[in-house]
Amino acid sequence: MFKIPKIQHTLSDNFFLIAGPCIIENETMPFDIAKKIKEVTDKLKIPFVFKASYKKANRSRLDSFTGIGDTKGLKILREVGYNLNIPVLTDIHSVLEANLAAPYVDILQIPAFLCRQTELLVAAAKTGKIVNIKKGQFLSAGAMKFAVNKVRESGNEKIMLTERGNSFGYGDLVVDFRGIPEMQSFDVPVVLDCTHSLQQPNQANGITGGQPELIETIAKAGIATGVDGIFIETHTNPTKAMSDGANMLPLDQLECLLEKLLKIHQAIRR
Repeated sequence: MFKIPKIQHTLSDNFFLIAGPCIIENETMPFDIAKKIKEVTDKLKIPFVFKASYKKANRSRLDSFTGIGDTKGLKILREVGYNLNIPVLTDIHSVLEANLAAPYVDILQIPAFLCRQTELLVAAAKTGKIVNIKKGQFLSAGAMKFAVNKVRESGNEKIMLTERGNSFGYGDLVVDFRGIPEMQSFDVPVVLDCTHSLQQPNQANGITGGQPELIETIAKAGIATGVDGIFIETHTNPTKAMSDGANMLPLDQLECLLEKLLKIHQAIRR
């Protein structure tokens, strides 16, 4: 199984963390959040990948915030990675975006709704970057082998899969933890997205809801199941976040949560 660049030298056998804000809101916010997360993860010896979208394409309403500009956002991501010496991840939505974003980041993420888009998967694979494919809310874990194969057959073995729940009725999601070992059987690292799994999409007001009070519950279950990585969107003030604030973890709660997850991880390893 491949190693993520810049964290393969860690002395720890811990799970890795993908974390950051949903979207880049301004020039300073990504640095402030990334520095704080890095302080915590360095202390706890948890490998850290910084995540932020440079743009949002999947929005319920036309007036929703979508970003500060593509090139501006990507340059900020590159600077965060360079200055803090950490890998960075962003999502892409089209073949054009795959080629646009690849020079700036280490990991290209395929959104869940787009995980069956063959041209997008092939384009991401051909950049040579790590490709993180989020499992569609409408797919079984087993069906994700076809997405993995599309990337592999395009010449790229650097693949991760991310579980983020399955649609449950019209406005809720549920995580089937049986899917984690099933996707790991494809010989790829599997990540659990603890925040998007708690979304309540398609609300009447056009703004996605969530249950952030259950982030700890989902994360603990994921670690106990044996996930390779944890994905958490976090913000200094989720109530003021410009995207997905309803299911984010307040940044000041991250260290306490990770300490609890480490205890579970250490217990199951023993």
